Amino acid sequence: MIFAISVLSALMAIGTPIVFVLGIAATLTLLYATNLPIELIVHRFFAGLDNFPVMAIPFFVLAGVIMDVGGLSRRIVDFATALVGWITGSVLMISVVAATALAAMSGSGGADAAAVQSVMTPELRRRGYDLDFAAAMIATAGTLAAIIPPSIFMVLICVTNNLSIGALFISGVVPGLITSIGLMLVVYVHAKRGGPNYRGSDPFRLDRLGKTFWNALPALFMIVIIMGGILAGIFTPTEAAAVAATYGLLVGVFIYRDLRFKDLPMVFTRAIAFSAGILLLIATASIFNFLIAVLHLPATITTWLNATVHEPWTFLLIVNILLLIIGAFSESNSMILILSPVLMPIALSYGIDPIHFALVVVYNLTIGTITPPFGGTVFVTATIAERPIGAVSAKLLWPWSVQVVVLFFITYIPEIGLWLPRITGYL
Repeated sequence: MIFAISVLSALMAIGTPIVFVLGIAATLTLLYATNLPIELIVHRFFAGLDNFPVMAIPFFVLAGVIMDVGGLSRRIVDFATALVGWITGSVLMISVVAATALAAMSGSGGADAAAVQSVMTPELRRRGYDLDFAAAMIATAGTLAAIIPPSIFMVLICVTNNLSIGALFISGVVPGLITSIGLMLVVYVHAKRGGPNYRGSDPFRLDRLGKTFWNALPALFMIVIIMGGILAGIFTPTEAAAVAATYGLLVGVFIYRDLRFKDLPMVFTRAIAFSAGILLLIATASIFNFLIAVLHLPATITTWLNATVHEPWTFLLIVNILLLIIGAFSESNSMILILSPVLMPIALSYGIDPIHFALVVVYNLTIGTITPPFGGTVFVTATIAERPIGAVSAKLLWPWSVQVVVLFFITYIPEIGLWLPRITGYL
């Protein structure tokens, strides 16, 4: 296993794309560090994708693209404006509320952050808001898509570790809402200190709220379709993803009419390109994860940890620190595929619930998507806002701190995540 880790580290150090890192490291390890036949490469590559839950990923990606192009995201932002536009720091409040709503329909944090930042930037600039702080806040709010179901991160960790996608989906609802409330509190405090530019200038009007809610209702109904269908047992998460994509397409074309038939090739091309990257990552990671199991790495680490770390809370602390550091320098999808098969058996050996541990891993690596120097979601919002990456990153402390505090709570109070799956019958 030392050979595999050495090759993996060397390839990552020279900037090799992670999909090639996993494939090359696995192939070289199979050839030079085991007696296994080379044909296993092809077998495991196919086996990694020959899994029905994996199909949820391209459908959720497609649903997210359709929401952006088809006008669903814009209607939700309009409704959020009518709902909280009268509050101090209203434009940023709208951004957090809109990102929370979009998170319940799309599994992609980058796409949600891009949609909200694109719509809100002109108004943020017109009112004289701190654009760097706003981009940092919207990037953080965008990460809720990885916590509030549906979530591509959750699908990945469930497929990799043979867990219930439905149970993990439901476990993310409460932590996601707590995070959203925490971010809005930070926005409020920031706005109170920000001067007159941040005062709410849009008076609350019930008729406007009703009108924007009515316009957004077809888009918001996607939440009912996804979560209601899963909770009611009408369809699986994979089937929910397909239904959501189809529903979004119908709404965009026939109700909002922002999505035209000539736009469909572009929509499908964007969804295919993004999905293909994730699916290739899953396939190559499947080879590497197979070798991890064959070479008994989890068992070796478990034996060492059980001899040196005697309490579950200590193990969870070590894992959180490890993942917070790794997440700042690595791509989260790949880290879920590489690390979760190693860490999950060890967590089980400490008696930790697998859904709880999966939630902790997902939430932790979600923080990595905004943590410098990688922080991919921050790159998205900073680029759209036309602000330097360094300036936006400098404003991340308070939004980032909210997520770290929530991570601490869900790590050491498991019922925050497990309560809802228990009462809905998933645990």
